[in-house]
Amino acid sequence: MSTPGRGIPSDGAGAGTGIRLHAPAPGWSLDADVVVVGSGVAGLTAALRCAAGGRRTVVVTKARLDDGSTRWAQGGIAAALGEGDTPEQHLGDTLVAGAGLCDEAAVRLLVTEGPDAVRRLMATGAVFDTSEETGEIELTREGGHHRRRIAHAGGDATGAEISRALVEAVQAAGIETVENALVLDLLQDAQGRTAGVTLHVMGEGQHDGVGAVHAPAVILATGGMGQVFSATTNPSVSTGDGVALALRAGAEVSDLEFVQFHPTVLFLGPEAEGQQPLVSEAVRGEGAYLVDADGVRFMVGQHELAELAPRDIVAKGIMRRMQEQGAQHMFLDARHFGAEMWEQRFPTILAACRAHGIDPVTEPIPVAPAAHYASGGVRTDLQGRSTVRGLYACGEVACTGVHGANRLASNSLLEGLVFAERIAEDIITQRYDSAGPVVPVPATGPLQPATARHEIQRIMTDGAGVLRSAASLSTAAGALEALYATALNDLEAHGKTAEPGVDTWEATNLLCVARVLVAAAERRVETRGCHWREDHPDRDDADWRRHLVVRLSATEKRALVVIPTDSADFPAVEPLNPPSLEQ
Repeated sequence: MSTPGRGIPSDGAGAGTGIRLHAPAPGWSLDADVVVVGSGVAGLTAALRCAAGGRRTVVVTKARLDDGSTRWAQGGIAAALGEGDTPEQHLGDTLVAGAGLCDEAAVRLLVTEGPDAVRRLMATGAVFDTSEETGEIELTREGGHHRRRIAHAGGDATGAEISRALVEAVQAAGIETVENALVLDLLQDAQGRTAGVTLHVMGEGQHDGVGAVHAPAVILATGGMGQVFSATTNPSVSTGDGVALALRAGAEVSDLEFVQFHPTVLFLGPEAEGQQPLVSEAVRGEGAYLVDADGVRFMVGQHELAELAPRDIVAKGIMRRMQEQGAQHMFLDARHFGAEMWEQRFPTILAACRAHGIDPVTEPIPVAPAAHYASGGVRTDLQGRSTVRGLYACGEVACTGVHGANRLASNSLLEGLVFAERIAEDIITQRYDSAGPVVPVPATGPLQPATARHEIQRIMTDGAGVLRSAASLSTAAGALEALYATALNDLEAHGKTAEPGVDTWEATNLLCVARVLVAAAERRVETRGCHWREDHPDRDDADWRRHLVVRLSATEKRALVVIPTDSADFPAVEPLNPPSLEQ
């Protein structure tokens, strides 16, 4: 990153951990130069650029090609496109939102390369909303932005439009795709270099069951891990598969404690679980107010931007008011928009609200925070390279240093776009020798039963949600460890593990990322960004303006190695040349 911090002891990092998911042996295989895992803005952009550069590219996606997390993005994509706006101003807003933990070099790269990247996205076919008078792109504001710099499409259907354009471009380019495929583990040679992935295809098609894609470069673009909590804006497929795969392969992850809870998610009742409807920040950007049951605008006076403060501040403001009043939710009031504005600017949100019996034209919308975005992930450099040679990551699965302790609204689509292009450029310009023979690694980690998914979500919501404390995190850590220990004992003592399958693989991945998240949250004894410790309510720059880097131990199974950096600067990301895996 910008200025390397101290080196991190390797402990075999990059060599793999010897932990693999229990799964049948691959029954089919494909060969490629690059395999892209994921079909959101990051994955499809990377695939298009790699293929255009002459690399044989295969896209693997967990659902349909057009069903990635990008499709759910409402607000838009942030870039300094408007008159009077500059990358420097965008940089400033991003650094403030990141609460002292952004990597400035990564942010500067994002905001300077972002405008042209958006224009290339438009050249690919994405159509953004434009002014009827000027023909220029319409721009709106969201939380943390001091200027209108959010480009949107279809009113509040930006992600769907970007997804449509990229899917059509991938199909037109004839790029090979494997849909309905859950990635399992990274294939590696004796030197720990990437050699492809194993995956399981769900349902009928050209491929079925467990197979492998052999490639010397793998790009993880698998999205987030919102399903680790009971209520989230993330689709059901967001189970942290990419982060879990990277950890098992020996890669480092960072900043997983910084989970952004979106302040305004449609409140469907205290028992609501799974994916919840999002009420975009753009609604507040256009002038909606947050109010309590008495109609009081409680964010006024808490921050200079009031309802448009950075998301962590708004989420905390909502939670505090809920605690003060013993309420389960607050309200978003946009009745003054009128029917025409709602129908033209926010048709998707309007339909979602009305589907649940709420009409925003005539009544305030009940809202509460819910898990939304993972600011941390697989640690990468400015070319998207992880600490495992040949393994890249971009989009929500990655930790590039752009978001710090709290993502600035609508920087996510931009980050996926910019870093996907950088990864493709790196792959095209690098001469990747084929990896050596794949070293077979027997499965040693236990699978969780499918029923563990609900239990993990309950543990995480109760102990590591919006409000955290030493007591809540300790309880969560103990409960998660008990789940792991029980399954490990059944495996080691009785040779039993849950039946391999999509449900058990997902539950196992969720437990993996949950343990890392809680371990980092326990270690960070301060409040910063979207990490809120009730028992340590203040930001502590003297001791905690630093990152927590986590990996699975290669020598002591089950152990999480959690190492704080010496400063806010990441250590350099240098893929290691570890000892042979065959030793």
